[in-house]
Amino acid sequence: MENRANPPLETLDVEAAWTAFERRDRAADGRFVVAVKTTGIYCRPSCAARRPRREHVAFYADPDGARAAGFRACRRCLPDAVARDRRAVAEAIAMIEVAEEMPVLSDLAERVGYAPHHFHRLFRRATGVTPAAYARACRAARTTEALSHDMSITRALYEAGYAGPSRFYADSEQRLGMAPGQWRRGGDGVTIDWAVVPTPLGPLLLAATPRGLALIAFEADDTALIAAFPAASIRPATGETLRRLVQAVAEVDLADPQLPEAARRTAFEEAVSCRWLALATKA
Repeated sequence: MENRANPPLETLDVEAAWTAFERRDRAADGRFVVAVKTTGIYCRPSCAARRPRREHVAFYADPDGARAAGFRACRRCLPDAVARDRRAVAEAIAMIEVAEEMPVLSDLAERVGYAPHHFHRLFRRATGVTPAAYARACRAARTTEALSHDMSITRALYEAGYAGPSRFYADSEQRLGMAPGQWRRGGDGVTIDWAVVPTPLGPLLLAATPRGLALIAFEADDTALIAAFPAASIRPATGETLRRLVQAVAEVDLADPQLPEAARRTAFEEAVSCRWLALATKA
């Protein structure tokens, strides 16, 4: 292993990489590979193999760098498959975003070349949410877009991809934070508590009502909130509501940094929304 034509990436935080490797952190898969000098192989950070001594390990930004340095891929964890996995998730995201109806997992997995259960785990590991949850987030965005264009509620629900009113009204409790009619009237009669919480992806605005989140978006202040709900009573969140909003954000992991930025934000918003719902249910 003396060929070092492509040395380890100098900007890589090797201590953080070693910690992720020690923990077998699946979230680190695809961010770098781990080369073991004594065996001549490179692995995913999450590889199940026994951990070598620290001095026998080198880190590379990608498999190409490790191969150029003379290492070969581990047959146990298949690190070269990470790129294929990422492409499959990105392709699935693109299909979900343009689908008129909620995609069936088996159909989605087949189109990207994976078994359904395996792809379900893969998608969730990469994004932090399931394919169904990501699809629900896209449908919720279409719902609010349709309602904001002054469509009738019936037309809006079909435009958003709902098969009928029952599912739409069930979802509206948590997805709109109020009745659809109130949403169309600018939050008439609704009290909204809001906060902007810092995240690695930027400041995140969360606007909560007793029914759910009326708005969750990457905004730096309440300008968009006031514009969306001119008839509502809007106030800064305090006390327990503020604590739960901050906690919901803190407990969510970021999606794969190599996925499209818009997809990462959508997944993060959906994960925060689900976490907020869980915390509110416990309250």
